[in-house]
Amino acid sequence: MNEDNGAGGGVDPKLLEILVCPLTKGPLRYDREAQELISEQARLAYPIREGIPIMLVDEARSLDD
Repeated sequence: MNEDNGAGGGVDPKLLEILVCPLTKGPLRYDREAQELISEQARLAYPIREGIPIMLVDEARSLDD
């Protein structure tokens, strides 16, 4: 069992390999400290809540703010 998931914050590395930005279909970078998945192409940061990436554009934070 992977103990890096859940309330502690980590995301399964295998999941990170297959996730892409829903807007651009481009790659995502994991920001462990901010608990976000960053899409440089879309300039958006998708939050990770309780170990679950929230891959909704409406929930993403703009990196240009």
